[in-house]
Amino acid sequence: MTDLVIRARRVVTPAGVRPAEVRIRDGRITSVDSPVLTSSSGITLADDEVLLPGLVDTHVHVNEPGRTEWEGFATATAAAAAGGVTTIIDMPLNSVPPTVDLASLRLKQEAARGQCAVDVGFWGGAVPGNSKDRAALHEGGVFGFKCFTVDSGVEEFPPLADAELELVMRQVAELGSVLIVHAEDASRIGTAAGRQYAGFVRSRPQAAETAAIARVIELAKARDARVHVLHLSAADAVPLLARAQADGVRVTAETCPHYLALSAEAVPDGHTQFKCCPPIREESNRERLWQALAEGVITSVVSDHSPCSPELKRLDTGDFGAAWGGISSVQLGLPVVWTHGSRRGCGLSEVSAWMAANPARLAGLPGKGLIAAGMDADLVAFAPDEEFVVRPGQLRTRHRLTPYEGQKLRGVVRKTWLAGEPVIAGQPAGRLLART
Repeated sequence: MTDLVIRARRVVTPAGVRPAEVRIRDGRITSVDSPVLTSSSGITLADDEVLLPGLVDTHVHVNEPGRTEWEGFATATAAAAAGGVTTIIDMPLNSVPPTVDLASLRLKQEAARGQCAVDVGFWGGAVPGNSKDRAALHEGGVFGFKCFTVDSGVEEFPPLADAELELVMRQVAELGSVLIVHAEDASRIGTAAGRQYAGFVRSRPQAAETAAIARVIELAKARDARVHVLHLSAADAVPLLARAQADGVRVTAETCPHYLALSAEAVPDGHTQFKCCPPIREESNRERLWQALAEGVITSVVSDHSPCSPELKRLDTGDFGAAWGGISSVQLGLPVVWTHGSRRGCGLSEVSAWMAANPARLAGLPGKGLIAAGMDADLVAFAPDEEFVVRPGQLRTRHRLTPYEGQKLRGVVRKTWLAGEPVIAGQPAGRLLART
């Protein structure tokens, strides 16, 4: 076979951003060498483009089967590819059935087959009553197990009580797996109703996250379990995580673009497209999350893409208590993070680590997230200085409601390659991935 060559004046490599020639054969990178910029063979990126590794988004709710009217594999993965995301790991809810046993995993895999524009893997669920199914799910290829310590919002995926949380910690340790946790303490969450965003934020205080995270850390330490805190919004929990990491507890954490870009002070009352759980918090909190990223306490930035049918957002009433909590952003994560990160002095190497290399490491995807010999040739041509205004018509998700509508963002994905082949609309070529 003839090698494909992609060269650029700026390539994000593990050694930094440098001119390079990336050689690809049979879907994998064979070498990353100094470029021959005068060569006419292969593909040479424009001077304003940077070659990035394909992003890995380990927090995506596709919702198919069962709630495909909210989102599905075809639309979710098309949006991912348009945003430079070449691998997603699908959450075990909000599909029906949820991915809580081997049969439901097989149903989800069958639903995804032949539809995916990017590579797709699956998390398993840890819910009350499925402890005997978790080993089979692990052997079936899930990348780890997700649980809630608070109501998930859908009745078919209930939270774990404390004793059940301790049991799953022991199981994931024995399996050599990872437990990913939506960590909020239900006893500290109040009732929200009405159009006032400030009231919704008060109903889910930082203390609800910090209390739950403290318990997760305690159990992880006792069981020597590997745990990961999902969608961290409460900066008050950062010192807890930093101390645990320094003490050798195997705990990591992620945050999301909306917690890094938006602030409670700027959310208009009644604009329920901004509702997510845990909530978008104050500007001062947002800056502390950026600091935790810079210090490495938070390691990943992923979308928590959680779409729904527009009527479930209750835009007609603007009631934050009644609206579905979730933000649809798998296509916009890279420009959102780059826009706000570059203002704070972050470079593309840092953004690439947060959104590609570190999520790949969390999920155990050794061939993803880096531009280096031996890795999958999942690549993105990114124009970091080009600006655009977010319009719903640009989005490829099933429903196009977004809190970023009208915002000017910096950074445009111009082309995406999956295993060395360009991603082409309407020609799904993504693979279904399993833990190895």
